[in-house]
Amino acid sequence: MITKLTVDKIMEATDIVEVVGEFVTLKKRGANYVGLSPFVNEKTPSFTVSPAKGIFKDFSSGKGGSAITFIMELEKFTYPEALKWLAKKYGIDVEETVESTENKEADSRRESLMIVSGFAAKFFQESMWDTDEGKSIGLSYFKERGFTPEVMRKFELGYSPDQWEAFTGAALSAGYQQEFLEESGLSVKRDNGSLYDRYRGRVMFPIHSFTGRVIAFGGRTLKSDKNVPKYVNSPESEIYHKSNVLYGLFFAKKSIRDLDNCYLVEGYADVLSVHQAGIENVVASSGTSLTVEQIRLIGRLTQNITILYDGDAAGIKASLRGLDLILEEGLNVKVVSFPDGHDPDSYVRKVGSTAFKQHIDQNKKDFILYKTSILLKDAGTDPLRRAEVIREVVESIAKIPDHIKASVFIKECSYQMQIEERVLLSELNKMRLAKAKKNNQQSERQQQQQHGEGPPADFDYYSIEAAEAGTLIEQPVKDSDNGVNQEREIVRLLLLYGNRMIDWDGITNTYIGPFMIAELSDVTFENPVCKQFTDIYRSQVENGELPDDKFFIHYDDKEIVNLVVDMLATKYTLSENWYEMHKILITDEIDHLRAAILGAIFHLKKQKVGKLLEGLRKELQTTESAIDQDILMTRYIQLKKVEKHISDYLGSVIIK
Repeated sequence: MITKLTVDKIMEATDIVEVVGEFVTLKKRGANYVGLSPFVNEKTPSFTVSPAKGIFKDFSSGKGGSAITFIMELEKFTYPEALKWLAKKYGIDVEETVESTENKEADSRRESLMIVSGFAAKFFQESMWDTDEGKSIGLSYFKERGFTPEVMRKFELGYSPDQWEAFTGAALSAGYQQEFLEESGLSVKRDNGSLYDRYRGRVMFPIHSFTGRVIAFGGRTLKSDKNVPKYVNSPESEIYHKSNVLYGLFFAKKSIRDLDNCYLVEGYADVLSVHQAGIENVVASSGTSLTVEQIRLIGRLTQNITILYDGDAAGIKASLRGLDLILEEGLNVKVVSFPDGHDPDSYVRKVGSTAFKQHIDQNKKDFILYKTSILLKDAGTDPLRRAEVIREVVESIAKIPDHIKASVFIKECSYQMQIEERVLLSELNKMRLAKAKKNNQQSERQQQQQHGEGPPADFDYYSIEAAEAGTLIEQPVKDSDNGVNQEREIVRLLLLYGNRMIDWDGITNTYIGPFMIAELSDVTFENPVCKQFTDIYRSQVENGELPDDKFFIHYDDKEIVNLVVDMLATKYTLSENWYEMHKILITDEIDHLRAAILGAIFHLKKQKVGKLLEGLRKELQTTESAIDQDILMTRYIQLKKVEKHISDYLGSVIIK
């Protein structure tokens, strides 16, 4: 258990914009920030952060909450793990009421794999820095490659001893379970059931998650035996899916956001050398084909990718088609190649940091134009091969979702390929038409969303800005859904105004929250989450506390947090010239707070009475006993009087 004092320190230090900004590129819009959802793929930003409320809301996935909730959702952390991550970020010492035993065991399988991977990273580092074998083999290799101690320690490079069970024995002795050593791929099971080390005699490259935890490894052999694979990588596991990971992204993400560009290379050494040269916005696909998931990881941070190619012509041509995926995701792609067969690692070591940066600046080309020149050069004067080049280039242009950008490339390629622009446009239109026919139904849905043809079914007129300013835009009250809308309205009002003092005729010197709770003492909430919320609120009031929105935003129950965020946030806001366009005056809820509070209370009571009356009507229809009918009728008449009293009271409140 983390002490309450530590939790309070973490809450006070945490800036939600700063935390979310590590994972999502945010742009200021009014009082809030918006960006692309990190949980689903989208082209139009629907992810909103409110610094004033300390909450985020993702309208694509429905997720929302505090900075802690965000980390939990993104990295699948537990509540204590998210707190510890934030504590580390802000340099806060974590105090716990009992000694932690997480180095030996964990509640969740996923966390167990994380912990054993962290232990392995530490073991490999200590093996390289503190043992004779590690220093003479592993450390010497990295030094020969020109890596500084600072970069080696930053990326947690290490060495696995050339022994069958060096790591496995150490892990088992430290109390780690065999099943997690095997599942993480760190150890391999023999036929007799015993384990041995996977990475014997290899230099180790830990692979980090987006939040910096070690989730996998790449191990490079230093032996010249051709029967020994050069690289051995971690197998897929619950914590490691190679298609969703980019090597070096944890160390590069801040620089990628700051420079609005990501350099993409092929291997571990390329990342380390380029990073060491002062170009920190560099990541690698680790020798695998680039995946859509990896592109979207980059797309959360920047819309600009620069590919740093190896100088091998055959390798360049082989990878050109795969890069069309980047175009499909709407990102801008530039390409830089290196002379004389150099890769980024060897070239930066040859020419140094300054010349390397100059080479990139002077030689980067748009991907489409680069691809055109490479393929035309390869086709030579052969007309059939040149025709294939034209089709292949137009296919790439057809992947670009931005029609204006595509038309610019058509014009440029027309000049470069010496072919009429109308011919290229005709071919482009054919490809787009074929694609449109194939995906007709999906395209229609996307077009409706893009053009905003009518508000969505769950359109909510209450914006974050309106909530913060106390402005009521529109509050249609419905009697459907068993009163859920009225119950949610009570929750909203408690959140926004519960800690305000009442200054109404006949009612003064009390807070709105306790007043509402008292007035609703005879009402049973049917929605379980709304009931839980009001029960918590009532308990806090009875204990002399007046909970505010932050109390519930940081509450440790996910359903409560989701309810609160839904009440405080919405995707839709009014434009500044709303009144000039529509001549509809938006009333200020604070100016009519008495009507809003009493109206909500009595609308809910009226709905509950209406439900009781409906039940009595059904009983009267089925009851045969005259005595029972008299009793039911008496109760029915009494409730009808109550209903009329509530309706009359509602009328007088609204009129006033």
